[in-house]
Amino acid sequence: MTNIEFHYDLGSPNAYLVHKVIPSITGKTGIEFEYVPILLGGVFKATNNVSPAVSLKGIKNKPEYQNVETRRFCATHGISPQVPNPHFPVNTLKIMRGAVYARDKDYYFDYIDALYRGMWEQALKLDEDDVIEATLSAAELPAQEIMIAMADPAIKQRLIENTENSVGRGTFGSPTFFVSDEIYFGKDKLRDAIEAAQGQTAHTNPGD
Repeated sequence: MTNIEFHYDLGSPNAYLVHKVIPSITGKTGIEFEYVPILLGGVFKATNNVSPAVSLKGIKNKPEYQNVETRRFCATHGISPQVPNPHFPVNTLKIMRGAVYARDKDYYFDYIDALYRGMWEQALKLDEDDVIEATLSAAELPAQEIMIAMADPAIKQRLIENTENSVGRGTFGSPTFFVSDEIYFGKDKLRDAIEAAQGQTAHTNPGD
């Protein structure tokens, strides 16, 4: 089965919604998603992009339409929309370093779940050390170990490299998906990415 790379930042509300639907997609299709942690702030700096909170400010109707699309996406997939975080935008530098560290551990997806819940269900200010540590501890993750790793120069460098490599392949925001070398951006292109992955699988295994 052809996998899909999911380039994500825990501070992206749309990436959170994609995360919520991935288990059901994998269950229905067999497609596995490879979670690649990137730093959205670094992506924006490298591409001269800005968050929708900035780009849509003062525009009439477009933000409202995006809310309609979010409601449709949630209804289609049977999930609840994210809770508005009053601290948004939250600096995700530390928690994305934590994601890089956790990626090699057997609790990687528990880490992702815990931080996404904290950000978009509990509306926590997840750029403060005590809040991050409390969130990790509540999820029964090795909080102290992860907090120490966030300051490790090697972990910092890996996040930089992840972000630079993603931008080099065409990323300008999150969620971004890659099916082999084909790029798909935004939660509304998730279906296209799935169809592409299924098409590649069928081509690879024509007798199945």
